[in-house]
Amino acid sequence: MDTIQLILNGMMREALSPQTAAVAIAVIGLNIHFGFTGLLNMGQSGFMLLGAYGFAISIWHDLPMVVGLLFGFGAALIFALILGAPTLKLRGDYLAIVTISAAEIIRYVGRSALLTDFTGSAQGIPGSQYRSSFTGLSFFGSGSFTLIPFNYTDVADGAAWVRVLGWAIAIAIVVVLVLRLRRGGAFNGIAQAALMGLLLVAGVFLLFFLFPVPNQRTGVNGWWVRFVAWGLVLLCTFVVYLLVRSPWGRLLRGIREDEDAIRSLGKNVFSIKMQALIIGGLFGALGGIVYVLPASVQPDSMGRSLTFFCYTALLIGGAATIFGPVLGAVIFFAARIGIKYTAAAYVPDSIMNNQQTEQFSYIVVGVALMLIVIFRPQGILGNKRELRFNV
Repeated sequence: MDTIQLILNGMMREALSPQTAAVAIAVIGLNIHFGFTGLLNMGQSGFMLLGAYGFAISIWHDLPMVVGLLFGFGAALIFALILGAPTLKLRGDYLAIVTISAAEIIRYVGRSALLTDFTGSAQGIPGSQYRSSFTGLSFFGSGSFTLIPFNYTDVADGAAWVRVLGWAIAIAIVVVLVLRLRRGGAFNGIAQAALMGLLLVAGVFLLFFLFPVPNQRTGVNGWWVRFVAWGLVLLCTFVVYLLVRSPWGRLLRGIREDEDAIRSLGKNVFSIKMQALIIGGLFGALGGIVYVLPASVQPDSMGRSLTFFCYTALLIGGAATIFGPVLGAVIFFAARIGIKYTAAAYVPDSIMNNQQTEQFSYIVVGVALMLIVIFRPQGILGNKRELRFNV
C-alpha cells in the first residue's frame, strides 16, 4: 500500500507541475489550429521556443519582464505570418511540412555557437538569468507548506481503508465529471454550473487530501509558479470557450468541415485561417514562457518530440473540445510517471533498469494512443458526430 501511495504521489506531483500546465496551454493553442480549424500544424514547439527565447533573452539583457513578454509574443506573431502567408492557400499537408521544418530551423539556430551571447548556444540560458523578475512578484512568502495541511494521515492514522475509500470517491467524481462534459451543456444554466463547480472543488480537495504535495512557497519549482501556471490555464480555457461560441468560432468549424462552402458565403477563408494560426501560436508562445520558468531555455528540450507530446495530449483529451487539451495533458504526464514508477518498483533491475523504465513509459503511452485513435478517435471528451479522424 505504501508503494502504491508513493506512485500516486509522484503522479499527483507531475500532474500539478508547471511544465504540465505549460504543455496544456500549448495544446489549447494547437486545438485552435487542428481541432477547430483543421490546420495541421506540426511545429507548435517552434512557437513555444520563440516565446521562451523572446522572454528570457530580453530579461537576460536587463529589459523589463513586460517587454520580454511582448518580444516573445511578437516573435510568435511574426513566425505565424511567415509560415501562413505562403501555405494557408494550399492543401493542409503543405502547412505540416513547412511548420515542422521551420520549428527545426528555430531549434538549430538556437543551438548555433554564433549566437552564444543571445541564446546560450546548445547549453541554453540558465533560469537564474531571467527568473528573478518573475519570482520577485510573488506574495506567497518564503519557506514551504502543503496546500491542504489536513490529509489522510490525520484520519485513523492513515489506515488503508481511509485511502481506499478516498480513491473510490475520487474516481467516482472524476467519472461523473467526464460523463457530464462528454454529454455537453455541463455549464448551461446556474444550477448546472453550480453543480459542476461543486464537483470540481470537491474533487480537487479530495485529491490533495489523498496525495499531499509539499512544496516551497516561492522556490524555483514552488507553489507560486504553479499558481500562475494553472491560473493561466484556466484563463486560456475561458478565452477559447468565448472564442468558439462566437460567430468567429463557428466560422472555424465551417472551414474545418468545408472551406469551399464558407468561401461561397463571401468569407475570406485565408484571413480566418491566418487569424487562427496567429492566435494558436500566441498560446504556444505563452506555453513556452511558462515551460521555462522552473527550468532553463534549452533548444533541445523544445524539439519536435514536444510537438508530438502536444498532439498526444490533444488526441487523448479530445480535439475540438474546451477541456480536452487540459485533461489530455494531465493524463499524458501523470500516466507516464505512473508507468515509470510502477515499473521501477515492481520490475527487477535484471529485467529493466531505471533508464529503461523511462523509455518503457513512452512505449506504453504510445501504444495507448494508438488504441485510442483506433477505437475512440474523438478522444475522451470528443463528440464523434463533430470530429472523426480517418484511421
